[in-house]
Amino acid sequence: MSNTAHPPLLPVQPVSVPLWLDLFDWSVQAGFPSPAGDHTQKRIDLNDHLIRNKEATFLFRVKGDSMTGAGIFEGDTLVVDRSIEPRHHAIVLAVLNNEFTVKRLHRRGGIIKLMPENPLYPPIHIKSGEELSVWGVVTYNLHKLF
Repeated sequence: MSNTAHPPLLPVQPVSVPLWLDLFDWSVQAGFPSPAGDHTQKRIDLNDHLIRNKEATFLFRVKGDSMTGAGIFEGDTLVVDRSIEPRHHAIVLAVLNNEFTVKRLHRRGGIIKLMPENPLYPPIHIKSGEELSVWGVVTYNLHKLF
């Protein structure tokens, strides 16, 4: 098992063709079915909801299981925005010593760590001489349920 998430050779930019879906105007209970099919309020484009900055947004496929506690599983597709400033506790796509990895960023008191969300993996303490850059911030996880 690897503790890194390797992207394909090149990042993939999302296609900006509109994907229109019906948006219902009420919340859904996770219990009883609702006859909501006839009560759509408007149509939405998923690009407007998933992509904040088209030129800086890329998709990456996850490999590995180090982030399962954050709901990120092998085979998921992450939406990564390079224009967002990485903050403490954000989930980021980082490049550590020329290897991509997805982890939670810990940055406090001059100490930088990349934190997995799986107790099987230890935190990665960034040491002097190691090359770390945050490639982008993960904004969404496209996780297949069926």
